[in-house]
Amino acid sequence: MNTAADIATVIVPAPDGTPLATDLCLPDTPGPHPAVVIRTPYGRAAHRAELRGWAAHGFAAVAQDVRGRHGSPGPWHPYRDHEESDGAATVAWVRGQAWSGGGPVVAVGSSYAAHCALVTALGAPGDGRPDAVIAAVPALGLADTAREPAGPERLAARAGWWAAHGDRPDSAPDALARALADDPGLLEHLPVTRLADRLGRALPSWPGLWDDCPRGRIVLRGSASRLPLLTVGGTHDPFAEDTVALWRGWGGPARLLLGPWGHRLTADRPEIAADRINLGALYVRWARAALVGRLEPERRGAIALGGSGRWHGVRQDITRGPGGESPTRTTTWPFDVPTGLRLLHGAEFTADPARPVRSDDLAVPAGAAPADRCLLLSPPLPRPLDLAGPATARIHAAADTPAADWAVRVTALDPAGRAEPLAFGIVRRTDPPGETVKITVPLGTLGRRLPAGTRLRAEIAGHHFPAHARNPHTGENPVTATRLAPSRRAVTARGSVLHLTVVARRRYVEPVPEICR
Repeated sequence: MNTAADIATVIVPAPDGTPLATDLCLPDTPGPHPAVVIRTPYGRAAHRAELRGWAAHGFAAVAQDVRGRHGSPGPWHPYRDHEESDGAATVAWVRGQAWSGGGPVVAVGSSYAAHCALVTALGAPGDGRPDAVIAAVPALGLADTAREPAGPERLAARAGWWAAHGDRPDSAPDALARALADDPGLLEHLPVTRLADRLGRALPSWPGLWDDCPRGRIVLRGSASRLPLLTVGGTHDPFAEDTVALWRGWGGPARLLLGPWGHRLTADRPEIAADRINLGALYVRWARAALVGRLEPERRGAIALGGSGRWHGVRQDITRGPGGESPTRTTTWPFDVPTGLRLLHGAEFTADPARPVRSDDLAVPAGAAPADRCLLLSPPLPRPLDLAGPATARIHAAADTPAADWAVRVTALDPAGRAEPLAFGIVRRTDPPGETVKITVPLGTLGRRLPAGTRLRAEIAGHHFPAHARNPHTGENPVTATRLAPSRRAVTARGSVLHLTVVARRRYVEPVPEICR
């Protein structure tokens, strides 16, 4: 290779001999070079510009198709153990090359590729373990991506991913969109496990996605790791809480960057462009600091206060625990009091899976009868409010069915009345029918500046479809159920509250230096 623009395709053998198609880009300076390894199911060709970027900064850059995808043969089994062993074999191969000289390796990936990077980093020690890991919007595992921590199934996101990538060597990104154009009610058909029948192609791995298996395995394994970690996520990403949990639980020097982005790490609104940063430049700077041991031995991060162009710094001293974090306070919004959230209607409502509250529509029916949700509204904020940290709803409520999901959605209404999602959470409960119980609904980690005049609108419902599968209220498994029943609900305002984490003492930071120190 003569220049960093040159990319060669080579074959790296997996432990069982499977030939893994791999693109390699080397710097145009003499080696040995530190290396970057990206293992992806989305096609290594999509990373060629990224490889050239790494090479231009002195890194040998490798992008590989995982087995069963694109240029690599074999069966495609998402999240299986072979990702760990194949990743270790690839890192060992890199270290055996003359241009590497057995030097340091950084495992890098986004989404499923972040899963590959993490399991490689957490594998058996030796030549197959990298020296640092960068995990962006990490899809931690099969169970973690399929269900919320409290049980409800992530239907729309998983249907889209499996339709596009499942049980095939290539990808069809618009497969679900095409199917929905032909049948807008596609995701309403029951049972959920028969989705493949309506997509028109075989999808044998789909039913097994919903098997009951434990979440949190990678977070648990990460607690014993001493490798440096950079994890990047977005407050609008469905996997944001997994990103935060990975950072909080990691045993080595960990850095978190949480921006106002979705799963593609892009902003939904042009007015928050000021919150964008050059992630490629950040990755290079962080990798250099990590590989020479310059990172301070603590958890450190930055959360964007979306809409402000500001970033709030967060810290956690590993030796002292949560007490080392930057100061925030929890503000409480009680239900049905003048200064909190006033009940508009729906103290009693019906959660009907045949007519569920939809996740893709922020409109709220005015005076609908019977009510399909409990609706509350705050007075306008007297001053701007910076939110940076976890949000939680604690409600007193009852259902007349033993099986019930409780979905809480908080929307920010600007002074002109425009609605924008702020926070969401859903939990699955099994409680005595008709008995009022205390229910805690985690609403994720927020990073947002709310301008003066903003109102908060809270909705409590029994469904959030199609983002989540409908609870049938019959006690059956929602993915195999074929019968639906309505559930009558009651919310007791007294004692119910919304908790938001507010920046008590502003600690604005420049995100890149904060992440790399």
